[in-house]
Amino acid sequence: GSHDTMTYCLDKSSAVSGNESKLVKFLNKCLPCIVRPIIMKWSTTQVLTVTEQLEAGVRYLDFRIAHKAHDPSMNLYFVHMVYTTVTVQDILWEILRWLETHPQEVVIIACRNFDGLTKRLHNHLVACIKEIFQCKLCPRNVVPTLRTMWHLGHQVIVSYEEDMELEKHCELWPPIPYWWGNKTSTRALIRYLERMKRMGRPGKFFVAGINLTENLRYILVHPFGSLKKMTLQSLPCLKIWIKQQYPGPKKKSINIIAGDFIGNNDFVKDVIELNTKI
Repeated sequence: GSHDTMTYCLDKSSAVSGNESKLVKFLNKCLPCIVRPIIMKWSTTQVLTVTEQLEAGVRYLDFRIAHKAHDPSMNLYFVHMVYTTVTVQDILWEILRWLETHPQEVVIIACRNFDGLTKRLHNHLVACIKEIFQCKLCPRNVVPTLRTMWHLGHQVIVSYEEDMELEKHCELWPPIPYWWGNKTSTRALIRYLERMKRMGRPGKFFVAGINLTENLRYILVHPFGSLKKMTLQSLPCLKIWIKQQYPGPKKKSINIIAGDFIGNNDFVKDVIELNTKI
């Protein structure tokens, strides 16, 4: 999986997300030439496009979806501090084109965040998802083994973090739990993940996030740093942790593993190779 999948195309000139703090908005308004480059350095988590991520082997896409404040249109974007240059609809069509040339591949799309979405915009988003993927959508009453999905022609599982929409549409799956450590150090993140494992895996899909998270103190101590530098420094230790994991139904088993900058350090290869332990 890729954490914050769409941050490779953040818009440098975009307004700051409505979810950000008043302080960030104020500083961005008063000192844009200083604050905006810092925002971009610490909000970009991926450099590969969605098609390149799929080609690399990513099968879980983390979509933070938003509607821009004061935008009269129905356009929806992805967001991580700032909005993307591309719309959600464009990316869904891009995924469909890739799936059509890879008929035995299955992709999980996690729709989350929903910053600024009204009931009308939720209806619009779900209608787009159903129109674009049609019979490729796997309804939640299907037990999604590969054999079953191949037989039925299903290739897409959409999880949706909005209960009202779930009740209305059998094509939407419940939210997938994401183990987010919110840690700045690799050791602290691994301790968090191990603690979560000891508590026992959820019964269905879940994500172990191996992504580090900056805070204001960390940024001030590392004025020339970036999320990419932070991530690349952590990968050797996280690589060892990944190789020690086991997939499957047991209490301490891992399911989906999602990270930042997934094109680096054999991350995808290491995760996929865990399947040989089954």
